[in-house]
Amino acid sequence: MPQKMYEALEWASSFLEERHRDANAGELLLCHVLQTNRTGLLMNLREELTQQQEQVLVKLVKQHGEGIPLQYVIGYEYFYGRKFHVDAEVLIPRPETEELLAGVLDRIQNKYGEQSITVADIGTGSGAIAITLALENPKLNVYTVDIAATSIEVARENAKNLEAQVTFLHGDLLQPFITEGITLDVVVSNPPYIPIEDWSELSSIVKDYEPKRALVGGEDGLDFYRRFMEELPQVLKPNAIVAFEVGVGQGEIVKHMLQAAFPLAAVEVVFDINGKDRMVFADIG
Repeated sequence: MPQKMYEALEWASSFLEERHRDANAGELLLCHVLQTNRTGLLMNLREELTQQQEQVLVKLVKQHGEGIPLQYVIGYEYFYGRKFHVDAEVLIPRPETEELLAGVLDRIQNKYGEQSITVADIGTGSGAIAITLALENPKLNVYTVDIAATSIEVARENAKNLEAQVTFLHGDLLQPFITEGITLDVVVSNPPYIPIEDWSELSSIVKDYEPKRALVGGEDGLDFYRRFMEELPQVLKPNAIVAFEVGVGQGEIVKHMLQAAFPLAAVEVVFDINGKDRMVFADIG
């Protein structure tokens, strides 16, 4: 194992490339080991690594080479400019979900202004949506739910690290609110929406490591949306917002589901930056 940073970078990149991984991950892993950014790395390429840094780099590069997602190897991912701890108990936050979040924040501002309202993020995972909502708009009273206690532990840790005020509930979809008689102004969710058949064809880096419960939405990927349509009328206030992330090709189907459940709602499908139907928003009342 070479000692200078540029040699270490060349080794890491070629090692990963040989294993059909993104060679750029070598740079990210080296930055992580050195606790620096890309600029810092490029300015110090001729500096030498310590023996400990070499050992850590080799270990991490080999882990990623075996197929472990980069974010699980380093233990974090950035979402909306903030650093979130992630591990195998939670889905890795995606850029598309940042677009969902931006859409929710805009609609809350337009509809409620400076009012203090109650928002629920369903299926919290790492807590990225709920925590970001709470930090971006401190007037929101934010709840979040997950069926997996292990996911809630990760989300709680992130809320603590980022100093976000969020109420965590352990339960299945909207059941905790139904049971407690809590009504909501806004419901946002990025539920599992991959059809079981498509899941079996996902790349191994996703299928073998990210939690299946956070990915698969039944035979056609729509099971959770069907359940939402049954439960939403029991918890939403008369004047509310619903926001969903959806799989490609599911936008119109979920739109029709919402229109059937809330005939007077204004429902729109919004495309993401890549031109794919990715979000469905409903303005109810």
